[in-house]
Amino acid sequence: VQLVESGGGLVQPGGSLRLSCAASGFTFSSNVMKWYRQPPGKEREWVAAISSDGGTTNYGSSVKGRFTISRDNAKNTVDLQMNSLKPEDTAVYYCYVAGNWGQGTQVTVSS
Repeated sequence: VQLVESGGGLVQPGGSLRLSCAASGFTFSSNVMKWYRQPPGKEREWVAAISSDGGTTNYGSSVKGRFTISRDNAKNTVDLQMNSLKPEDTAVYYCYVAGNWGQGTQVTVSS
């Protein structure tokens, strides 16, 4: 299993970023995909999840209404659109599937 995140960076409060996770080494279209994040000095926390067919999504309370998870089963990718970003969204964001983690991508929200 390989998960490769991209799209992180530095953004001002109120801005947007789109993260992407490219997956390989397993049957992507059969698996629930998730995003987690780990803020500096804190525990890793769940952010969002999407069902195998993309028909069901769920979000953590701190990001609901601001973040959107989506997937493309033809391209084996799962994205996280992040809008109205806040300084407290600063974290390393990880893609996750069935016990496997990507290397993470840093998101920093700061003026």
